[in-house]
Amino acid sequence: MAQTEKKGGLLRKSSASKKPLKEKVVLMYDEIFATEDPSKCNPRFWEELFLMKVNLEYLEGKLEALDGEELMKIKDNINCLFQHCIQALGEEHPIRVVNALQTLCALIRGVHQKNKSTSGFDIINMLVGFDKAELCMKNLMESLDSLLCAEGSESLKSLCLKLLLCLVTVTDNISQNTILEYVMINSIFEAILQILSSPLSRREHGYDAVVLLALLVNYRKYESVNPYIVKLSIVDDEATLNGMGFVIAQALSEYNRQYKDKEEEHQSGFFSALTNMVGSMFIADADEKISVQTNEAILLALYEAVHLNRNFITVLAQSHPEMGLMTTPTSPIPATPVTPLGTTPPSSDVISSAELPLDADVQTSNLLITFLKYSSIVMQDTKDEHRLHSGKLCLIILTCIAEDQYANAFLHDDNMNFRVNLHRMPMRHRKKAADKNLPCRPLVCAVLDLMVEFIVTHMMKEFPMDLYVRCIQIVHKLLCYQKKCRVRLHYTWRELWSALINLLKFLMSNETVLLAKHNIFTLALMVVNLFNMFITYGDTFLPTPSSYDELYYEIIRMHQNFDNLYSMVLRLSTNAGQWKEPASKVTHALVNIRAIINHFNPKIESYAAVNHISQLSEDQVLEVVRSNYDTLTLKLQDGLDQYERYSEQHKEAAFFKELVRSISINVRKNLAFNTLSQELLLKEFSTIS
Repeated sequence: MAQTEKKGGLLRKSSASKKPLKEKVVLMYDEIFATEDPSKCNPRFWEELFLMKVNLEYLEGKLEALDGEELMKIKDNINCLFQHCIQALGEEHPIRVVNALQTLCALIRGVHQKNKSTSGFDIINMLVGFDKAELCMKNLMESLDSLLCAEGSESLKSLCLKLLLCLVTVTDNISQNTILEYVMINSIFEAILQILSSPLSRREHGYDAVVLLALLVNYRKYESVNPYIVKLSIVDDEATLNGMGFVIAQALSEYNRQYKDKEEEHQSGFFSALTNMVGSMFIADADEKISVQTNEAILLALYEAVHLNRNFITVLAQSHPEMGLMTTPTSPIPATPVTPLGTTPPSSDVISSAELPLDADVQTSNLLITFLKYSSIVMQDTKDEHRLHSGKLCLIILTCIAEDQYANAFLHDDNMNFRVNLHRMPMRHRKKAADKNLPCRPLVCAVLDLMVEFIVTHMMKEFPMDLYVRCIQIVHKLLCYQKKCRVRLHYTWRELWSALINLLKFLMSNETVLLAKHNIFTLALMVVNLFNMFITYGDTFLPTPSSYDELYYEIIRMHQNFDNLYSMVLRLSTNAGQWKEPASKVTHALVNIRAIINHFNPKIESYAAVNHISQLSEDQVLEVVRSNYDTLTLKLQDGLDQYERYSEQHKEAAFFKELVRSISINVRKNLAFNTLSQELLLKEFSTIS
């Protein structure tokens, strides 16, 4: 029985007696894979090839099917094909350019696949030949640069970016991709900036451009001078920086929207009904199922911008309408599949303040708020590896922000108040906060809320020590700014103090388990020193004198936890074990906290006895505290308002190497055949003049 086939370039009906016919382009590919020069018999071979619709699947499959030795036999033809592709990029007919770009994608990916074998041939030699590599790659990069900067087809620009992403991500470790040396020498940095500075180009290509830039910045960044790092660090054009900010904000906002949709769908579904019936015993398991793939590629772009470019800090506070509340465009946007790490553009409605006027009824937002909301989602569940990486990167970005003087200025600005609705992990012992009750406050309050939320919700057996250390460091750096600039922040400091004391309690309760994996005394010392910071300098930055009184009240009220901590560290510091030195540091750091407890507790007991009160109220305790400050003696502790500044190269190089590797793999996966499809391109170029 006859059947229709169209696989691997085969066409028409086949039967047992007849072989199926091949597409003409497939026959031409077969000629290239023969050892003879295909243009010998047909001088117009290369001219005709680029008029044919590319069969990416067949071409890549053919390359992958050959072993290294077989591939070397047709090296001259591969070189010839590569060079003719580059020549075709300069053609006037867009169909030839499209076909050349797609052929280059297939060639680069196919040849790199072969490099995984033990044949050991050089990629550059295989593609272009050593003798012509420099000139060919120069011509290729110049052609791509021209196409990206021209006012021509948006589809061509899209394909150019896809080719560049293909070029950058063919190896898992981009620093081992020697072809990128030519991308360093023949920079396309200005072309990327031009895309980001133009509202139209940014809407169409901003996402790919930002991801491409983030990857290029990470090429051999610790081994040599990377021109993309140098150039990104000095960009000061407002339109370009804002453009980059809007692309990042839109991608993160899309993630937040997807999560919110899933959350609402989840709450109205089966689990919600089940939870209502049997109480909240299943709430944790239920919420673990709310999962949207994290977007590490766009987060890396945000990190590089914040870390490298001081001017980008201003973009964080640039106001724009809340993207989740914007009216959706009337023109339909083609749906893109949700892919790991969000490496596909979320949607094309990236905006700028000039493109969309502010509406008085719409809550204004900015990139920092969008990022904080994103962080509050991904930091909820750190058991998943991608979310753990995302959570860590969020905290690194916040670390860079907390160290920046200008960022701190707008974080603490009383005239810049926002209502920031962070996502909170469902927990049995607390009610979900009502969104409408959120007050408008300076942005630093939302950062502190996020840190408190993390501290409270991650005390578990698989203790994320590294994230906790970063979290406490961020709080410390914010306090250092407040102390230095005498900023009196109206914040519910009690929530922070309570969270920190509970963290110490958790560390003590799980001493044996945690000490098998972590040096818990480093974290305990940081927490104790945060209290020392409040005790020593609190009168310069706490909002009112009564706030300082409340600090003492909390220390006295929770004195048992500090007593237990002192007993634990004293025990370990008097033994000759591995924890002797770190434990003794905590012992010394507790001196003022113990002085407060030992000074006020007898006075409180005496007050209770004199007034025949068995249980003192908070106001009564505060009265005792206020009337006995003058007899309290504290030691001055040095260095409480000092910290070590963030350094990527010395401490985070391994993390970023692994992160970029993960992003590279996922970007490559998303450059599948469907994303390079010719359907839309051929509609645009349906006629050849």
